[in-house]
Amino acid sequence: MFQSAKFAFPDVQDALLRRVLVVDDSRAQRRILTLMLKRWGFEVAEAEDAETGLELCQTFQPHFIISDWMMPGLSGPEFCAAFRATRRAAYGYFILLTSKSEKAAVATGLESGADDFLTKPVNGDELRARINAGARILSMEQELRSKNAVIADTLAELQSIHASIDKDLQQARVLQQSLMPVRSAIFGNSRVSVLLRSCGHVGGDLAGMFSVENGDFGLFSLDVSGHGITSAMMTARVAGYLSSEFPYENLALQRGDDGFSFLPPAHMAARLNARVVGQRGVTEYLTLAYVHVAQETGLARFVQAGHPPPLLLRGDGTAEFIGSGGLPVGLIDDAMFHDHTLQLAPGDRLLLYTDGFTEAVLPDGSMLDTVGLLDVVRTVASGLSGPDFLDALYDTLRDRLAGATEFDDDISAALLEYGQV
Repeated sequence: MFQSAKFAFPDVQDALLRRVLVVDDSRAQRRILTLMLKRWGFEVAEAEDAETGLELCQTFQPHFIISDWMMPGLSGPEFCAAFRATRRAAYGYFILLTSKSEKAAVATGLESGADDFLTKPVNGDELRARINAGARILSMEQELRSKNAVIADTLAELQSIHASIDKDLQQARVLQQSLMPVRSAIFGNSRVSVLLRSCGHVGGDLAGMFSVENGDFGLFSLDVSGHGITSAMMTARVAGYLSSEFPYENLALQRGDDGFSFLPPAHMAARLNARVVGQRGVTEYLTLAYVHVAQETGLARFVQAGHPPPLLLRGDGTAEFIGSGGLPVGLIDDAMFHDHTLQLAPGDRLLLYTDGFTEAVLPDGSMLDTVGLLDVVRTVASGLSGPDFLDALYDTLRDRLAGATEFDDDISAALLEYGQV
């Protein structure tokens, strides 16, 4: 009934893939197969029907199953389908023994989950070849599971590292927000308000204000090139150069016999440029709009260093973008900057902003640009002031971007409301 093998040991056999379950209602057929497999070094278990075979699968955990097709109770394909439905730690290679050669029968076996077929009477060489083919597949599956386990462990480690980094970045975000001690401040009868929304945990934008004892004040908006931690660190350093807490270090101020006073804005930009260019190994630069306001007279002097043009909103409803561009800070050694003057009247507002506004991409693929920004400003201008105005400006922009919860760039602004308090 069975043809004997011409050799004793398979040439492809993983030392760990040794357990074979033989299921056949013929004791003689089981015995011949078992002897053949044991001679090849396999550990063999036998079952006379599919039900017993399923029970053995739970305890014996076979790597290979060789099952007859026609058996009392469950047939070979039904046994295979039931075996596939059980939970296993590893794949089991299923070989059906059959005298059927019709294509429909083969299709039935494949649909039940069988991996291979052997036609009776079984040829030892062919059985050996089928076992070896199955061993190669099981070895690859075993290797894949091992690699997946390594990947899973690595992923878990990376997730732990990511969680730690995320926690640090969350704290960094808090620290960056602290660079703007207040969102709004009153200077005489004027008010300056600021907005900062980073596109990530931290960003390279900053807006702020500071003053001196005589009532004059300054406000600024800046944008460091790039994004993320490097830009945020650069922003933190520049914030120290424009701090109201430490006027000795503020590059916009000079100390005289009567206390601190403001330097011309172009002078401040030149001093800041020298500091940034002089930092070894630093390739980042920044754009800046900075305004010095004489509170009593409303005379404003400002410098625009590669920053978007400030938006002047007159009390009579007219609006214009002012400034003439200029070079960014930290890009060229000994760069020249120029002052501009502006006469403010009570009721006027001046908006400094970063390109996160004007370069925001709309649903049609175009950028908001200055025309779109002015339209957004006019949409929210009525009845709102201070931080409420800036928050509404941000929310309206987000609505224009089809409800985006995140932007591709940082969003920041500083708003001066002159003579409106």
